Amino acid sequence: MTTIATSTRTRVVIVGGGPAGLMVSHLLHLAGLDSVVLDNRTARTIETTHRAGILERDSVRLLADAGVDRVLTAGHRHAGISLRFAGLSHRIDFEGLTGASCWLYPQTDVFADLHRIRRRDGADLRYGISATEVHDVRDAPRVRYTDGEGRRHEITADLVVGADGSRSVCRDLVDGATRYFREYPFAWFGVLVEAPPSAPELVYTRSERGFALLSQRTASIQRMYFQCDPGEDPRDWSDDRVWSELQCRLAGEDGFRLREGPVLERTVLPFRSFVQAPMRHGRLLLAGDAAHTVPPTGAKGLNLALADARILAETIEAALAGDDLSALARYTDRALARVWKAQHFSYWLTTMLHRTPGATEFDEQRQLAELRSVVDSQAGARYLAEGYTGWPEP
Repeated sequence: MTTIATSTRTRVVIVGGGPAGLMVSHLLHLAGLDSVVLDNRTARTIETTHRAGILERDSVRLLADAGVDRVLTAGHRHAGISLRFAGLSHRIDFEGLTGASCWLYPQTDVFADLHRIRRRDGADLRYGISATEVHDVRDAPRVRYTDGEGRRHEITADLVVGADGSRSVCRDLVDGATRYFREYPFAWFGVLVEAPPSAPELVYTRSERGFALLSQRTASIQRMYFQCDPGEDPRDWSDDRVWSELQCRLAGEDGFRLREGPVLERTVLPFRSFVQAPMRHGRLLLAGDAAHTVPPTGAKGLNLALADARILAETIEAALAGDDLSALARYTDRALARVWKAQHFSYWLTTMLHRTPGATEFDEQRQLAELRSVVDSQAGARYLAEGYTGWPEP
């Protein structure tokens, strides 16, 4: 029989201490509900893993309204993006089309801000654990884990939130779930480079050699991506080879050139779309990548996770503070309404901008016509702007 070193009681145990889990914990704290946050990773690992960097307007509003407002001073507001194809750039004016902007603010900073505020407020955060097990989610949830010294611990709670990412242990506990899945025949080769910005805003490029994206980080560090084969080995790419490929994809009759510098980091990011429904089973509720993932093209992953956190916190407050567990039944429909819109938007952008293996000349010309339909039409440009800056929940 396993010896339990400690047993803890809380209202909500949150499996997953990334931005989604910490945001749920913080919002519950503001509502007067205690929680315990668990994660197999260390906080340092999460804070130094570079990922998404674009926040929708409602994500910024959520952070600021919850007192996590460093994004307003350290983030960079972007009022548009450029679509570049056939060697020319075409600006999509978000503010002019929708009155909304997005913010360049790395996911690592969102995590650091939330982690700092939860620690300030005395939150029970347990990182660097292992062997996490979730039991009895239908009636009386229990979560067990092993700490760094090999001791087993148990937490009992009213509810469990599974915010433990795309390799979720909580996901499999949802009985009878339907999983929707699409894998793509390409990936992104991502680089972090030490160089000045080459453009003031993000540049999404469709070229004959495939997709490329320019994103900014700071005055001296930039993030860039280009389409590659999923089996590509980053170690095969020298700095010169990386820059040569990026320059070729961005080249055009306007003479645009990237500003180069040392490549600090290389990684290959596979693509897939995934949704699991429902996002709730008994007293277990899923959030973020545990329930859905999107291609990175539309910058929706982190924003969906934060939207889930907001809806989930409202749902949990209604269920626990309002003593109405029937409120949990409304979570999936509210969350998935936004998730499926984001899935469509991400799929649309991805298929419009990437070169598909085996594509014919017909496919190439159709893609270019679609891009021209977006940039030459105010209605088309507005659709892109609305999707990119996010859809306010009715």
